[in-house]
Amino acid sequence: MIHGFNLVIFPYYVIWHDIITIIKEIFGPMLKDIDSYDRKILDCLATDARMSITELSRKVGLSKNPVTLRVKALEAAGIITGYRAILSTQQLGLSHVSFVEVKLTDTRDTALREFNDAVKAVPEVSECHMIAGNFDYLLKVRTASMEDYREVMGRKISSLPHVQATSTFVVMEAVVEQTNPPLPDL
Repeated sequence: MIHGFNLVIFPYYVIWHDIITIIKEIFGPMLKDIDSYDRKILDCLATDARMSITELSRKVGLSKNPVTLRVKALEAAGIITGYRAILSTQQLGLSHVSFVEVKLTDTRDTALREFNDAVKAVPEVSECHMIAGNFDYLLKVRTASMEDYREVMGRKISSLPHVQATSTFVVMEAVVEQTNPPLPDL
């Protein structure tokens, strides 16, 4: 019995559900404040998500078991939401970036839902943010060229539900483009 939960151990494995329950019970309260070890783990995995637990343990300065438990706890708490490959947009020929302000004709819940559902189906839209201000949404659109962008704008974005007007800003150079948010200071 650990913290009121039964831990059923077989020769080579522990029931996964019990492990997750125990991790949430033990580490849940601790995850409100990310400590220096958690920050090191997050920094390392943000740089190289394929890093082995052995290498991660060496870089963090803890043995493998505590690092494994901390990674599982960070996953269970929803701080680590997944692992993915970072693709080179330059190598894929998708170097043209535009930001598009979108103003809708209607901003009631139904109209917003319809727009949200439809914009998710446009693969060239890499980000979509609802904005408070003079327009309703800000889109980040990535294409191969200005010609391709004009095609996407004309055939896809302009025909999204409730679009009244758009305004485009073409990116000349990406000065800062991060894939992960900055971690809070300790």
